[in-house]
Amino acid sequence: MDAARLRQLAVEAGLDLVGAVPVRPSPTWDAYVHWVDAGYAGGMAYLTRADAVARRSDPRLVLPQARTVLVCGVSYAGPAVPSLPPLGGRVARYAWGPDYHDWLLARLERLVQLLEGALHVSVVSRCFVDTGPVLERAWACAAGLGWVGKHGCLIHPGLGSFVLLGVALLDVDLPETAPGSLPSCGTCTACIDACPTGALVAPGVLDARRCLSYLTIENRGAIPEPVRAAVGGRAFGCDTCQDVCPWNRKPMKGASTDSVPETAVLFLPDLLTMDADTYARRFRRSPIWRATLEGLARNAAVVLGNTDDPAAHPYLVAAATGHPSPLVREHAADAIQRLARRS
Repeated sequence: MDAARLRQLAVEAGLDLVGAVPVRPSPTWDAYVHWVDAGYAGGMAYLTRADAVARRSDPRLVLPQARTVLVCGVSYAGPAVPSLPPLGGRVARYAWGPDYHDWLLARLERLVQLLEGALHVSVVSRCFVDTGPVLERAWACAAGLGWVGKHGCLIHPGLGSFVLLGVALLDVDLPETAPGSLPSCGTCTACIDACPTGALVAPGVLDARRCLSYLTIENRGAIPEPVRAAVGGRAFGCDTCQDVCPWNRKPMKGASTDSVPETAVLFLPDLLTMDADTYARRFRRSPIWRATLEGLARNAAVVLGNTDDPAAHPYLVAAATGHPSPLVREHAADAIQRLARRS
């Protein structure tokens, strides 16, 4: 099988990008260890446990018979985000649709099935979409899919950085799609300059503890008071570093504004009053599920505290006095105080 046939099978499986590289010790693993040691993972223990760190050093610690690392990608570039409606909160672009962990994994597994048919062999594989001990971006670079930008995301020269990645470890040999001549970020620092909280502490190095995506999604505690104003209108995640990236101009410009779904914006008062059953019905199959019901209500309080709309006040008062979560009550009370200071 040649690289052209591999790309053909990837398209048939519904994938935009594919690459393959022989198994070897993980590229950039040393940098990952330094990142963990610096504390930049914040509270994401699944990234920092000793066993998790060690297993990322070599895919053969995950699948001993692995011979190839297969990397796939799918673009999720969309149009520029429209203005927020009254009492609305913005959702990161990757969460506008169904949970990519499910549908991208299905496509990756379909590609493995197609490979079995094309090679006429049974393939032993382990497939991962953001959930396994593999350094996806490093392997994507090794397979020629792009380079890691100063915002820390993989950049493909045609699709930009709005790309979801999946990795399959295989016990068969595939043609290596070694990287050719790729462009780079050059002297551009747009992402670093635009980060609302200075979370990009060096080119390609993210301190999650400052990142609004981490603070509004992975973080289970309070959003630090000094950065609450920087949350702005973001109810779930943050795309700022990618929105300003020059490599995303063409993919975003080519997307139809009709493709912006209702889930791109959340009505914040709903999040302050939502019960567990409603939360499950609305978000169980969405990436938004990751934030938790309490986390979304916390975020809603912060965003309402950042608005100049007086209609936010009664919702915040109700949350500050009656929400079952002490965390949400505290954030709502703080939001009321911040509204008062600006009035």
